[in-house]
Amino acid sequence: MLHEITLTVNGEQRTVAVKSHHTLLKVLREQLGITSPKIGCENGECGACTVLMNGKAVNSCLVLAVEADGAVIETVENLSKEGELHPLQQAFVEHNAIQCGFCTPGMIMSAKGLLDRNPHPTVDEVKEALAGNLCRCTGYIRIVDAVMDVAKKGDA
Repeated sequence: MLHEITLTVNGEQRTVAVKSHHTLLKVLREQLGITSPKIGCENGECGACTVLMNGKAVNSCLVLAVEADGAVIETVENLSKEGELHPLQQAFVEHNAIQCGFCTPGMIMSAKGLLDRNPHPTVDEVKEALAGNLCRCTGYIRIVDAVMDVAKKGDA
């Protein structure tokens, strides 16, 4: 059975027909062509699929698409404007917080969710906000440094 849902994705209202068991991740990637949320563990453990849903960081692999009906979804694709990287994206580059890049979209969206609600977090608050995002390459220090740099500059 198909259900018609409406999402506002990266500022654009989209209506799609989804099956009851389809996740938000599946709909974003396969029906809407948004590929920054990555398919990782598919059980909420790795954070590679993190997006902002109504301003809150969520694992899109754990959200049924029908549960997201009416929601505002933001992904990394929406961050850069007019060819300019978002301050978080730029900080990740400057701090060498990117290696393979697989976890980066989820990390950035988790960090953005934190900075949107708390523009001046402590290091411990950054670590807590990123705790659901796994990275096998960087060791996290550079990622935390990048987020703290944006917070200190007040650029978020």
